[in-house]
Amino acid sequence: MNVAIVDYGVGNLYSLTCSFSAIGQDVCVTSDPETLRAADAVVLPGVGAFGDAIDALRATGLDKVVIEIAESGKPLLGICLGMQMLFDKSYEYGEHQGLGLIPGEVRSLKEVVNPDTLVPHIGWNALHLTSGEDVCKDGLEQAGGPLFAEVSEGAYVYFVHSFYATDCAANTIAVTDYDVPVTAAVQKDNVFGCQFHPEKSGKVGLQILTAFCDLIKEA
Repeated sequence: MNVAIVDYGVGNLYSLTCSFSAIGQDVCVTSDPETLRAADAVVLPGVGAFGDAIDALRATGLDKVVIEIAESGKPLLGICLGMQMLFDKSYEYGEHQGLGLIPGEVRSLKEVVNPDTLVPHIGWNALHLTSGEDVCKDGLEQAGGPLFAEVSEGAYVYFVHSFYATDCAANTIAVTDYDVPVTAAVQKDNVFGCQFHPEKSGKVGLQILTAFCDLIKEA
């Protein structure tokens, strides 16, 4: 089994590759549509601004490939900005259409945190595992679902972001507290997203990536 990381010019590819290698997972970084289609699972990374990233993805035509992979039932994981692009739209410096794979919007943290709270949110924060309504309909019994199968309530992970996903409670599987509850992870069927960086989150991050790889066996 192999995992493919989408290379569209935006993302922390080296750290991700090293993390998958650390758990013994075969991984490739590729912009080739056929290689992505042939993979057993796909990761969509992303750093920077939403508009630039989604434009770069669409310029390569890989937006359609990512949607196709999601619709095929293969495990798909969006990380940080990659997670945000899974949603319907973002209001980061304008209004931008996302991939529409998970209902919800992306808005500025400054709209909801206290005026004296630092944005961007940078650092380690605890995960609080939840079970979104739509996820529960799919038979989820364990809070956090399969992505957090080996992760304890309150485990710490590493965040770097100024915008957050909202109007997505039905598909939220983890939140964190940053003055207010902030969406930390989501799931809709075989599509997963982490606002934090598993590849920068030490042992907990590796546990999450391992659990994602375990989904390949179930797909």
